[in-house]
Amino acid sequence: MKKPTTLMDLHETYLPPGMVHCGRCRQPMTQGGPPGVDPTYECRPGCRPTPPAAAAVAATVGAAILRYAPQLAPVTGTPTPPILAAAHADRILARVTVGTTAADITLAWHARPAPSPGPLRTAQAHRVAMARHVAAADPQRALSLLYNSLTEVNPATAPADVIHADAAALLATVHLTLGHAKAAVTWATYAHHALAHLKGPSHRDSLASLHLLATAHRSAGHHQRALHLYQQLADHLTTTDGPHAHRTLAIRATISLVLHHLGHCQAARTLLADTITTHQREHPDHPATSRMTQHLTRIRIDCDTKRHQHTGSARPPI
Repeated sequence: MKKPTTLMDLHETYLPPGMVHCGRCRQPMTQGGPPGVDPTYECRPGCRPTPPAAAAVAATVGAAILRYAPQLAPVTGTPTPPILAAAHADRILARVTVGTTAADITLAWHARPAPSPGPLRTAQAHRVAMARHVAAADPQRALSLLYNSLTEVNPATAPADVIHADAAALLATVHLTLGHAKAAVTWATYAHHALAHLKGPSHRDSLASLHLLATAHRSAGHHQRALHLYQQLADHLTTTDGPHAHRTLAIRATISLVLHHLGHCQAARTLLADTITTHQREHPDHPATSRMTQHLTRIRIDCDTKRHQHTGSARPPI
């Protein structure tokens, strides 16, 4: 029976074979050392009196990956150890050159790929479609498919690409499902910027990605940033759908909840009460009116519990 893979097993080979080279003799370095002793990277005999520790080299490389290309590291639900990130170095690095010490390292990054040729683009689109199909039932499998589609994409620097943006938006959605709010913000940011650039800020896909980005920031606890994004979305929907459209009013109701979370409870109550009145008039019998009313009741109960003294009529800061 095969022994299950553990985290220690992943660290037995710190960096993919063939990546590490010596800055002195320019020869490849291999991981080695006597049994029972922490492994080192060794090159030509006599080149180095003290070979660098493999774990230290991997930690330096992994820290660079987590800083500049965090999307390559597996999501573990906790901060990813740099050594674990280093195991994926060959996906973005062409070579690791070690100088005098384990911290004296030069990284050769792969050149940014040109737009993928037809067959590869088709394969990427197929993986995204498959991930969308399985996302609800098997989010971990969807995560794997999407990361395979985005292997060469750094969301902080990648150019706008419609297939990558679609994959990134779905990846952000899956991350939200799994409770990975920080990762969701990273990919939702790329998706929105790419789609707004490619299709315009008022296109339905761009608005959907803006809603996703606002939701990701709200889930991550970035309520002020979420408020700003929801306000942008409400402004766009007021123009595209109209000020009394259901989607516009639903976003204004969400804004009221964010305002309440930020401590602007009187402004939240005013906005939500106005929104309920308009929604009930424009969309009679729509179930969202009942949900909005329940939220308003909870806000009022919260104010009563905390003995807030509200006077006058405060307009919401939006």
